[in-house]
Amino acid sequence: MFERVKNFLGNNKQMSFLDHLEALRWHVIRSVVALLVVTSVLFFYSDFIFDTILFGPTKSNFITYRALCKLSQLLHLGDSLCVQSKVQFNLVNTQMWGQLTMYMWGTLIAGLIITIPYILWEIWKFLAPALKPTEIKYVRSFVWVASFLFLMGVAFAYFIIVPWTVNFLNDFKMSKTQISNLLNVSSYVSTVTTLVLWMGVIFELPVVTYILTSIGLISSAFLKKYRKHAVVIVLIVAALIAPPDVASQVFISIPLYILFEVSIFVSKYAERKKTAKV
Repeated sequence: MFERVKNFLGNNKQMSFLDHLEALRWHVIRSVVALLVVTSVLFFYSDFIFDTILFGPTKSNFITYRALCKLSQLLHLGDSLCVQSKVQFNLVNTQMWGQLTMYMWGTLIAGLIITIPYILWEIWKFLAPALKPTEIKYVRSFVWVASFLFLMGVAFAYFIIVPWTVNFLNDFKMSKTQISNLLNVSSYVSTVTTLVLWMGVIFELPVVTYILTSIGLISSAFLKKYRKHAVVIVLIVAALIAPPDVASQVFISIPLYILFEVSIFVSKYAERKKTAKV
């Protein structure tokens, strides 16, 4: 694999190293143009992006809160999981350019999330010449898998992690003194977008595992050997992105650990593909 990439970048008879850089430049340009076009279009739907999507978790009728309330009733727990009446946010802006900056940043992040499949496609188009014909179809399918996993991570963060996190931070008080939380809108937007983007990246673990196994950097045996260490890492990650209560951290840890187990399966699959080629 490394030898093929080396040949692709430098020793390819058909294209020089500068030619590859030129090709890469155009892939980057097309990706940036696509992002800017999508972002520009989204400026016309700013009410939906901000009022409905970005600030959705601050409203009592948010879908996650309604789902938790229905779940509470189905489990005969009364209103113990219903949090609609407790959702109270006071968002303020304390900077002259604060709202404009967050307006542009929020729209850009929305455009990036929508454009991710196309950006991954451009990456595949750049790497395709370095692959054998039998490998291209697998890489193409993994482009769509990577897009699906990223969007699934984004959805998991938005519907599960964000509501818990922002509500906990909004309600948390360091003492019994009457201290009101007036959340800065820039802080809220940054928290939401950071959680969403990082969880989208974390959900790419199976794809990264497939690539690293294919080039021989890791193996399924290696992942199994450090399974206990992975549990600790998952708990640490959950502690960093979830409110500091046991229920929330356990609930978030489960999907993350499932991702790790799926990565072991993906690693085995990659090893079988390598063995079959030999």
